Amino acid sequence: MSISTTGSDSTSLVGSDLSGGDLERALESHRRELTGFCYRMLGAASEAEDAVQETLVNAWRSIDTFQGRSSLRSWLYRIAHNVCLDMIRSPQRRARPMDLAAPTPAAEVVVGEQLPESVFVQPVRDDSVIDTQGDPANVAVARESIRLAFIGALQHLPARQRAVLILREVLRWQAAEVAVLLDTSVASVNSALQRARATMATTRSAPLDSTLDARQTDLLTRYVDAFERYDIDALVRLLKEDVVLSMPPFPFWMRGADDLAAWFLGPGIVCQGGRLLPVQVNGTAGFGNYHRVGPGRWEPWAIQVIEVSDGRISGHHNFLGAEQFAAFGLPPVLLA
Repeated sequence: MSISTTGSDSTSLVGSDLSGGDLERALESHRRELTGFCYRMLGAASEAEDAVQETLVNAWRSIDTFQGRSSLRSWLYRIAHNVCLDMIRSPQRRARPMDLAAPTPAAEVVVGEQLPESVFVQPVRDDSVIDTQGDPANVAVARESIRLAFIGALQHLPARQRAVLILREVLRWQAAEVAVLLDTSVASVNSALQRARATMATTRSAPLDSTLDARQTDLLTRYVDAFERYDIDALVRLLKEDVVLSMPPFPFWMRGADDLAAWFLGPGIVCQGGRLLPVQVNGTAGFGNYHRVGPGRWEPWAIQVIEVSDGRISGHHNFLGAEQFAAFGLPPVLLA
């Protein structure tokens, strides 16, 4: 995949040319794209934000060492890459529940202990990592690069291959530029890219429908209506037969419309009476799911990522936790 509008810039200023408010504005202008790079590297929005904040602080403190031999943007990416490397030295890589085990039939699910948040790939708000106001064709391509399946697949790669793939195929850097950033040769970059492509090919998932498709808008309208009325028969009619449901930080996942129906009428019955507010998440449709906790009061429960393929819902991913609602601009409570 490629994003033609995100190639390297040509700004070349020495440290003495940047100071005070001008420096702050110059650094902040790169925050979103750096967050996108770090999110793809790390697989979690909160970690990406921390990495970018550390990157900008380090850049501010060391601006006098910036000699202008590369663009400010390239220099910031070098710092961000090194920060990400420090953060992913742990052998534990983030994953999706589907990467960890086989599906569990609904009748056999045991809702046991939650795993640490650090085990799982986490959702991200689209406009925090990509420009959602650009050319629609470029936005559509950008959204593909933050889909949950793509982010999960990236985590299978060694850190250097991950960086090379992101820089070359998502951000469209030239091989020579990547070689300079990574202090290596063009041949080494090309070799890493080939190995990364081979690994990614083994984890490729089915393509999702475009969010610009009018049929998807109608599908999602019917989904919200069925979910909020808790009409499971109507909900099942919107699902693909091999639909997948996951619920981090629980490790289990389910496959199949029948199992999803059994879940929603079994342990998932706690969702009855809930309300949904739309969000743009991981390049696809999503909702903040609020549970009813009393008459006229709903509180945050989970961020839903709804994936659509061939006109039906193919993925229903639920990221539990009220703490992430603020990051999506969602209210802390809903009142009747």
